[in-house]
Amino acid sequence: MAKKDGGIAFNLISHQKLEHLSSSDKLKYILNEVKEGRILVLEHGLTPTEQTKLIEHTMKEINHDTFIGIEIGGYENEKVGFFQRVFGVAKKPRMTVIGPAHLLKMVHKDNDMIETTIIPGKGAS
Repeated sequence: MAKKDGGIAFNLISHQKLEHLSSSDKLKYILNEVKEGRILVLEHGLTPTEQTKLIEHTMKEINHDTFIGIEIGGYENEKVGFFQRVFGVAKKPRMTVIGPAHLLKMVHKDNDMIETTIIPGKGAS
């Protein structure tokens, strides 16, 4: 996470940046960015399966001296209606916010908004 002029920066990641990556490569990219101290906002978010795998990968990487884990909050896929299921139309996952656990805290989430607190001054460059 980069701080400029006393502000806090985070990366807004478009779906185009991640759509060409395999699920495994997408998770590696996200985990590497978070380990570097970056907070990410993913436009299309992660599927429940990808979120589970990201947490599994994160647990393997935890080092209490350098990386304590991630904080993740997002919206589940929109509900798929009967006709969408019949015709095989899949809804994309909605926005996801991911960051280092020591920098990002989820405060509140509802259907329209995710509220987070970013904790400055905790080892970010």
